[in-house]
Amino acid sequence: MISASVAPIDLATLVRPRRTIRGMSAILLPFTADRQIDWDAFAAHVARTAACGITPAVNMDTGYVQLIDDATRRQALQITRDTLGSGEFVAGACVVDAKGDVFDEAAYGRQFEMIAAAGGLPVIFPSWGLTTGSDTDFLDRYRRLASRVDQFIGFELSTAFVPSGRVLAIDAYEQLIQIPNCIGAKHSSLSRQLEWERLVVRNRVRPEFHVFTGNDLAIDMVRYGSDWLLGLSTAYPEAFAQRDRWWAAGDNRFDELDDALQALGDFAFRPPVPAYKHTMAMALRLRGLLASDEPHPDSPRRPASDREIVTTILARIDAVLHM
Repeated sequence: MISASVAPIDLATLVRPRRTIRGMSAILLPFTADRQIDWDAFAAHVARTAACGITPAVNMDTGYVQLIDDATRRQALQITRDTLGSGEFVAGACVVDAKGDVFDEAAYGRQFEMIAAAGGLPVIFPSWGLTTGSDTDFLDRYRRLASRVDQFIGFELSTAFVPSGRVLAIDAYEQLIQIPNCIGAKHSSLSRQLEWERLVVRNRVRPEFHVFTGNDLAIDMVRYGSDWLLGLSTAYPEAFAQRDRWWAAGDNRFDELDDALQALGDFAFRPPVPAYKHTMAMALRLRGLLASDEPHPDSPRRPASDREIVTTILARIDAVLHM
């Protein structure tokens, strides 16, 4: 959906050169060839991501959060804390429900408590109970959830990812960013226009608020002042970290690397979009970082022929990194 209520945007006024970009990378939950969670590989991936200066984001869509139970989520949180020591991380607060279910505030509260016990910052995932109704209904529920935590990250998610997703009208978004303890919101509409509109509002209303782009089809939104919380980055967090350093330094190699990473995003996030997680596993295995590229048993798969194309794209990324 493209809003017609906002005046044309002068993109040149949005570009923010040489700024420090804040990146958060959704951690893939890897599986062995016999479809068991590979916790050792998970811990190693969390450690690599943090080591290159990117904040790990666990129990996100890339971590199959809608398909795992609380025991598995809790284990992911504990392993993350053990791996990072005092290092920061964020985690999805996900309530799985069905269309027609009422808002379950207590269930979100339990997710917040689980994340707080591990020392993480919650990212509020959409659910049918949270997103059903008007934008006013949605915001009222968000404010109730906000009263339960010290700080949190909001989340607008396209229904291309999950059927219970919700993207707000721009006037409702303006109200969302004024919730004081909401430090930022991930925006995953896959629309540049909608994200540009949010940046305009953010700059006017609350400049310190983080618009975390979740647009894996337009990762260069960081040019315009977005930070990022992406699933794509899990394939090569070191490359994303280098790209961001080049932006901060005013190095034109930023463009070359961004284009190479975007090629992987365009390929991985084609329909059906949720199958991107299998592509991410393929990329990590091809990089020699996973023993298997099996996805979650209930997640959609990509054809085996994708591996050849992913290999070609990874070679392009590596070539730019060594320019």
